[in-house]
Amino acid sequence: NGRLAMVAIIGMFFQDGLTGSAWGDWDLYTASPLRAGAEAAAPPAFDPAKQVGATEPLGYFDPLNFCKKGDEDTFRALRSAELKHGRVAMLAALGAAAQHFLKFPGFEGMPAGPGGGVAPPRAP
Repeated sequence: NGRLAMVAIIGMFFQDGLTGSAWGDWDLYTASPLRAGAEAAAPPAFDPAKQVGATEPLGYFDPLNFCKKGDEDTFRALRSAELKHGRVAMLAALGAAAQHFLKFPGFEGMPAGPGGGVAPPRAP
């Protein structure tokens, strides 16, 4: 790091010799947090349309307008509820597929499939 800094300062001196300004025009640079008396800009309002998950072709899909622009707390709560409900739905789909193949002991003779609810049970 020290050698790199020495090469960098030599480059700045060289630039100062060619252009007369190695450090830039600080009067034009007003966004520096190091400048005394500089007012910090307020962060932009929370926009749910700019969050991860807003994809084409729908963009941010909120047809009932549950999340107002700037309401980050409601957005985060609804996003976490959506993830939890999605996980439960995936487990339910796995259970719906697995119940065809897995039977409890004593229920091997029960009919399976769409007509299983109305068909009489078979003898074991």
